[in-house]
Amino acid sequence: MALQVGFILLFGFLILLFLGVPIAIGLAIPSIAAMVITLYTFDVAAFSGAQALFTNMSSFTLNAIPFFVLSGVMMSHGGISRRLINFAKLLIGRLPGSLAHTNILSNMLFGAISGSAVASATSIGGVMKPLQDEEGYDPEFSTAVNAVSAPTGLLIPPSNTLILYSVVSGGTSIATLFVAGYVPGILWGLSCMVMAYFIARKKGYPVGEKVGMKEAARITVQALPALSLIIIVVGGIIFGFFTPTEGSAIAVFYALILMLCYRTFSIKDIPAMLLQTAKTTGTVMFLIGASSMMIHIMTIAGIPNAIAKAILSITENPYIIMLILILFLLFIGTFMDIAPAVLIFTPIFLPVVKNFGMDVVHFGVFITFAMCIGGITPPVGNILFAASAVSKVPIEKVIRPMLPFFVSILAVLLLVAYIPALSLALPKLLGLM
Repeated sequence: MALQVGFILLFGFLILLFLGVPIAIGLAIPSIAAMVITLYTFDVAAFSGAQALFTNMSSFTLNAIPFFVLSGVMMSHGGISRRLINFAKLLIGRLPGSLAHTNILSNMLFGAISGSAVASATSIGGVMKPLQDEEGYDPEFSTAVNAVSAPTGLLIPPSNTLILYSVVSGGTSIATLFVAGYVPGILWGLSCMVMAYFIARKKGYPVGEKVGMKEAARITVQALPALSLIIIVVGGIIFGFFTPTEGSAIAVFYALILMLCYRTFSIKDIPAMLLQTAKTTGTVMFLIGASSMMIHIMTIAGIPNAIAKAILSITENPYIIMLILILFLLFIGTFMDIAPAVLIFTPIFLPVVKNFGMDVVHFGVFITFAMCIGGITPPVGNILFAASAVSKVPIEKVIRPMLPFFVSILAVLLLVAYIPALSLALPKLLGLM
């Protein structure tokens, strides 16, 4: 039965994906078809599928997602990006290719605050592009830097992707996942900076001007309120002052205060912000519901156990198994968005990695990291498309300057995969594990 159901799910999904059907519908239709065949009657299949859909969508933890999405939208409208860029330039503006490093660090900061890689790529990229053009940076290189550094916000908390992983992995602690994402996310950003440093020196990109103490103090004061969001929200979740859902609501309230303080709040912007939040949340929740049906029928058919046995029949060496998973996830990432990939493949591969003792938190950071690479990989990489759209540089011209960054990011992925301490040391230090 596992083979029959797997065939229906896989080829049904691929055919619908090729026809341009939205991913959520492409997951739901084959799942319903497989349920009808497996459970023999449409009534039983419909009831079982609906139960799986609404059970997972009604999780209290998922209430955090619309609030974090709304806070990210408010941050994007709130004039935060320029202040963070000035602060990043203050910190690393004396390095060769200072604007490239500023772009990377700004994406790390803004992505962590907004929780959206696409919002980071568009907001930061939109401000950085004219500055980089003015100082003679190649547009292709600037776009590549913006694209490869934007996904860091999906690892550095708060992260909606890690919240999704928490739900689909059976309730893994969100606070622990958040803390575990810090070091890998920072390493991603640092690896991009190292590569940008060597490229900047080779091409002779300029060093930023020295900033006086008075100006540095003014820039820091302007940026601190936005940076404080990370401390207040993530710190409160980590140390148990409030739940992730409560923290997400606090993030919205804090974002509103920032908009009022920065005088960027306008009543007429509210409908657009709420509509954008509703669209994003609706898409995510529909994906969760559709993937829940697929996970449900896969569990009934025993597909996760069958895949685990198949992989373990090839080898029981954990290092080789990890390499197989890395290659598979990188391949999947080229044509599937991050959220559905995490929702679908977590329940499939989690039993496999548990078999050789991989920690569930370590695996969550690993799979998120691997799928984030897919977000900047054509043909489906939505982060790459966003960076290309904001800079008006065709994607085919961005791929070549991105290649050195891919090498450095893949090196960090291998480190994250094979050195659990990079993900687990900080949560253990804080007593979360």
